[in-house]
Amino acid sequence: MSKFSDFLTTNKIHPNRVVLASTDLERHTAADKELAKKKRQMKAGTLEKDQTILKSKPRSGRPVTTATVSKAIAGLAVGGPSKTRLVRAVNAVLTTKKKAEIGLRDLF
Repeated sequence: MSKFSDFLTTNKIHPNRVVLASTDLERHTAADKELAKKKRQMKAGTLEKDQTILKSKPRSGRPVTTATVSKAIAGLAVGGPSKTRLVRAVNAVLTTKKKAEIGLRDLF
């Protein structure tokens, strides 16, 4: 057992809820596609450079999978970006339960 699995059991969070929350959080939206389009246009020179657009990041489009959640529960090695996605998904579930958000160190 790992800190992640202990946290899920103490807060009564099912792993599938984490996967579903991550899917909703990481899904590409129209705003993300528009941002990518503006960045392409800036690179091509058809649009004037804007630092706020260049610094903003779109969503990854890569949600946490059930295999990643299973690895985290078993205490196996999970990559850094996956850990961040797991924390974001768990925080989304916690906000629906009206509980305080947690950090990366609290889960891993």
